[in-house]
Amino acid sequence: MIQYVAWALPFGILGIISWGLWGTRKFLSAITRPTVNNFRTTATIVVPSYHEDPDVLIRCLGTWLRQNPSRIIIVLDVADVEAQRRIEALGHSNVDVQMFQHRGKRSALGHGIRLCDTELIILIDSDTAWEDDMYEHIQMPFIDPAVGAVSTRQNVYLPKTSVWRRVADWIIDLRYYDYVPAMGRYGGVIMASGRTAAYRRSVIQPRVYDLEHEYFLGKECIAGDDGRLTWLVISQGFRVAHQDSARALSMFPSTFRAFVKQRVRWSRNSYRCYLTAIRHGWIFRTPIISQLTVMQILLTPFTMFVALAYVVLSVRSERPLLALGLAIIWVIVGRGIRGISHLWRRPEDIWLLPLVTGVIILVALPIKLYALITMNKQGWLTRTAETQGGEGQTEASLQTRADAPS
Repeated sequence: MIQYVAWALPFGILGIISWGLWGTRKFLSAITRPTVNNFRTTATIVVPSYHEDPDVLIRCLGTWLRQNPSRIIIVLDVADVEAQRRIEALGHSNVDVQMFQHRGKRSALGHGIRLCDTELIILIDSDTAWEDDMYEHIQMPFIDPAVGAVSTRQNVYLPKTSVWRRVADWIIDLRYYDYVPAMGRYGGVIMASGRTAAYRRSVIQPRVYDLEHEYFLGKECIAGDDGRLTWLVISQGFRVAHQDSARALSMFPSTFRAFVKQRVRWSRNSYRCYLTAIRHGWIFRTPIISQLTVMQILLTPFTMFVALAYVVLSVRSERPLLALGLAIIWVIVGRGIRGISHLWRRPEDIWLLPLVTGVIILVALPIKLYALITMNKQGWLTRTAETQGGEGQTEASLQTRADAPS
């Protein structure tokens, strides 16, 4: 018994730390409410679009237009003539189509940002639709002059059209129920997702060159534009807030292969982004809850390895099969507890719990470890010059179960 306690004690301590941090963030997120006021100003929407499926882009454009923004700038690649024709055929005077030779997403963002003259700039991915009142709610936190950027609540568009979209919707709920509101409460959101985020023009327009020409270990960065912009805001002493009532729905991959590619890209971006923030000392300008979250993200492969090691070493107990079974059950039940916010929203997803548990282990250990080793390998992975739309993210991919509810 003493020997069992001796090898189990370190795992127990790490577990207490991990659950304690989760519980703290969960509590802070639960008591955080969206900003509500009558603040309104001028805002320009900037949309970088590279070989997007025109059906996806037109559908999303309709959700932006319904909210009457000051101006929409869509930066198309010079080859996207069908999208240009279909947008211009709509005849909206406040939609400005820019044909631009894309040299990566950052170049298109830079081109659009330079054309803005409004107080706010809202950056949107070309496959992201808005829920009602997004345009009004995303502006409200800017009543505070210390706020330089605003993060929004996001989910998967029509998740029931693919099991991998349902898994992604579960995972993204973990972020926006239990992580981001806690950091946003203190103005320390560490990643305002590029699917939809708003910025003060006076804060980011002068830093466009730094967005376009970021280098990591001698290589120019291609992806990770949202993380770069977020930390450029933080580096100037501004707050990055979160507005849960401003909600967006994005296309996610319908296939396992594209799902994995997306996670590899995101993980590489995170490592480059957060290591850069540490190197420049920007991390110390964020609240302690944000600093702890960054450290936890960077150490995810290690902490997941420790958790799995506990499961494997359970066979050293006096009743190895019972201990192993209980350890596996706890891993799954623990993941269910951490996913309670998603299950409250979508209780019908309870049958996905074992799959979600396996996917989170896959992402946290082999995928993140591979991303760490290859973090300076630049590339988009799910979108190429030879294809239209992201891999597994075209409008046709939604037809696999056309009658599926959202």
